[in-house]
Amino acid sequence: MVLKHILPSEKATLMIDAENKLQFVVDLRANKIEIEREVEIVFETPVKSVRTMISSKGKKKAIIEFVDEGKAKEVGTSLGIL
Repeated sequence: MVLKHILPSEKATLMIDAENKLQFVVDLRANKIEIEREVEIVFETPVKSVRTMISSKGKKKAIIEFVDEGKAKEVGTSLGIL
């Protein structure tokens, strides 16, 4: 499993409403294509873009932008962060 858990920070919550994006902590070895495929399969919605970064603590974070407006809010609500 590439996705580990959703990132429940204040900044991540603001991105859901303003930019239709969700943040996940992902496996360090995962690439953008693998992350995009897993999000599309698990949440059954198309992904517009994937950005990744590795924190100074050694965790890899992915910012997922969805094609459909409001989809990030739906997914966030179903995962219990909103």
